[in-house]
Amino acid sequence: MNTNRRAGLLRAWLRRLPVGAPTDDAGLKRVLGPASLMALGVGATIGAGLFSLTGIAAGSNAGPAVIISFALAAIACAFAGLCYGELAGMLPAAGSAYVYAYASLGELMGWIIGWDLVLEYTVGASAVSVSWARYMRSLLDEWGIHLSPRLMASPFEVVGMADGQPVHGLANLPAVFVIMALSLLLMRGISESARMNAIVVAIKLTVIVAVIACGLPYIRVENYTPFIPPNTGEFGHYGISGILRAAGTVFFAYLGFDAVSTVAQETRNPGRDMPIGLMGSLAICTVVYITFSFVLTGLVNYHDMIGDAAPVATAIDQTPFGWLKAAVKLGIICGFLSVILVLLLGQSRIFFAMARDGLLPPMFGRTHHSWGTPVACHLFFMAVTGVLAAFLPIEQLAHMTSIGTLLAFVIVCVGVMVLRVREPDRPRVFRVPGGMVIPVAGILSCLVMMVSLDALTWLRLVGWLVIGLVVYGIYGVRHSRLGKVMPAMRPKD
Repeated sequence: MNTNRRAGLLRAWLRRLPVGAPTDDAGLKRVLGPASLMALGVGATIGAGLFSLTGIAAGSNAGPAVIISFALAAIACAFAGLCYGELAGMLPAAGSAYVYAYASLGELMGWIIGWDLVLEYTVGASAVSVSWARYMRSLLDEWGIHLSPRLMASPFEVVGMADGQPVHGLANLPAVFVIMALSLLLMRGISESARMNAIVVAIKLTVIVAVIACGLPYIRVENYTPFIPPNTGEFGHYGISGILRAAGTVFFAYLGFDAVSTVAQETRNPGRDMPIGLMGSLAICTVVYITFSFVLTGLVNYHDMIGDAAPVATAIDQTPFGWLKAAVKLGIICGFLSVILVLLLGQSRIFFAMARDGLLPPMFGRTHHSWGTPVACHLFFMAVTGVLAAFLPIEQLAHMTSIGTLLAFVIVCVGVMVLRVREPDRPRVFRVPGGMVIPVAGILSCLVMMVSLDALTWLRLVGWLVIGLVVYGIYGVRHSRLGKVMPAMRPKD
């Protein structure tokens, strides 16, 4: 590669989106207020992870100190959430961390984060839909509706037929069904989707409150001793390192905050409403997670949660309220629905923003003339997410979502610091207090949790980003909208 081409590529990578509100709403409708944003945040954040990750993290990593792990994850989210609030007021556009990175750190970093978030949301939605299908199968069996096990499992999974014969699955059709149904709802309009999400969130919060209220009187104090179990000699297995490993694991439960910021361009007053939505949903979720984990570890000894796929059911057995099991199943199903809905919403808005900037084909940057939604994005991800859910055992890939979210949070915090230097006089509807202290704290806290994650998770992230750089080099760098309006900054052949 000659010197001129290298210089041209470097200029292309560093070109930045102008800071400020977009000149138009790109066909999206500004209809969301702070209550809708909080509901979206709670919808994406409180899902089945509350009923499963709590027991997994307590049993394998932190013991009763999982309460501290949730608090640490919430603190890191608070630092990042404040930074999101400042950038959302300065850049009230669809795309979340992708747009913030593009405007503060340049096109290449924007692409990396956008590509990272697309995988995060796609894999997350696929994994949750597979879990939703398992609970629906259990519910249908209780109702006397028995579907073929082969139509509810991927080809890589072995299932038992009615006669006990083990066979491989064909496709997970219920998982595909829920993805299609929610994608069609999202295509119809953001207002309709927000209303449906609010109803589901209300149902699952009611169930969670019932579990907490009914479980509190039956807590056994001895289950909290030792509160921080001694480390076994292996990093991440109890002790302080176990608390950190558990914090990195349960961070998946706080995924909803980035999803909220993806709809900034559909918010009536993003500079005011976005910080309220972000921090309000964080406060609600933190109280719920800490209270729930306190009750769960008080009802069941953490040793008994090791390898327990349904720790909440085990906890309910310690109470005389058998009906709670049915209520929890309803709460889990509703929790899954709202999580899938918001993840599908987030991935489409990021893809839409990248296409509007010319980094992806233009068909993904258009909205429906009457619905005001990016229909092509929804159709594309309905197909991709549906295929993953139907044919892959997606659970292991779900670990990718935690590290992807943490990376996005780091970049957002860095973006606030960079724009404080590059755009010091730019009006900020909301400003993170304390100067650079909170952005730096956000970066450090997220990096600590990233380091605590296993090597295979890091390998998946690097591999996906390498694929993304190839796609950017082949298409994005040559079709960038900024490259067309600033030809001097476009790389030459």
